[in-house]
Amino acid sequence: MLAGVGARWHALRGRRIFVTGGTGFVGTWLLEAFAHANVALGLGARLVALTRDPERFAGRAPHLAHDQAIDLHRGDTRSFSFPEGPFAFVVHASTAAPFVPTRDEPLGVVDADLTGTRRVLDFARQAGAERLLFTSSGAAYGPQPAALTHIPETFSGGPYTTDLGAAYGHGKRLSEFACSSYAPLFGFEAVIARLFAFVGAYLPLDANFAVGNFIGDALAGRPIRIAGDGTPRRSYLYGADLAVWLWTMLLAGRAGRVYNVGSPQDLSILELAEAVVEATGARAGVEVAGTPVPGAPPLRYVPDTALAERELGLRAEISLHDGIRRTFDWHRGR
Repeated sequence: MLAGVGARWHALRGRRIFVTGGTGFVGTWLLEAFAHANVALGLGARLVALTRDPERFAGRAPHLAHDQAIDLHRGDTRSFSFPEGPFAFVVHASTAAPFVPTRDEPLGVVDADLTGTRRVLDFARQAGAERLLFTSSGAAYGPQPAALTHIPETFSGGPYTTDLGAAYGHGKRLSEFACSSYAPLFGFEAVIARLFAFVGAYLPLDANFAVGNFIGDALAGRPIRIAGDGTPRRSYLYGADLAVWLWTMLLAGRAGRVYNVGSPQDLSILELAEAVVEATGARAGVEVAGTPVPGAPPLRYVPDTALAERELGLRAEISLHDGIRRTFDWHRGR
């Protein structure tokens, strides 16, 4: 991770960084990279990570929770108390879990995501931040057209306004707009990273992540189960590459730019299951519940990452096979 960010790490020397979502999958990888670079390069930087449950994080990642350069700040993104003093950099990596509108929360995750983003932007303004990175999502594009194998940042589509299941994507789009609006008004630079799919340590094995579920099946000695027909196409970037990309975008991404973050090397869900079998040595095989519809185009969720490579020199360095194996070994060793 040191080499991937390179000399850009030195922009953190003696500075303070505030990270929301610092104890989730994305945030934990950000903290891993920071802790390593801070010691290896003698940066003398400090990082404050917002978390709802510091004790739980300390049990899951004690080496990070007890790092002398990392402070855990208890609070919810929508209502946290502002840490005192200036912060040069802010990373807003917290995200509300997707849920459809309910009677109690008629805007679903839209309101939760936007409220949290506005709180973070107000903090960035008060803290005198120079740069802010917002981790958005590929869901902001809405459904990927079947004829488009890789979706670029220039794609002008979006979630359907009448699709209640698209609340997560709408929330991200509104939060992106808020970042783009606040930044020039209050004197800091904002960069937006649209995240796709990932694999690596800290990935839940019992959530709505196919690769995590498949690795969980392999660990348990169960057949790897595909609930659908196995035809949707996805791609997966390893967590260490993710951390390199995000730190690079924070420190060197062009102000106002939206960058895709993910791997452009796609495969079907069935091919993913087979890759898990190969990488882990699972012996129970693969079970597919559904049957492909002849002639139906596959559903896709795959980024075009040419912009990140061209402007920032970023690419996937760790293969999917190695990423699956490392994730499997990490969970097995816990």
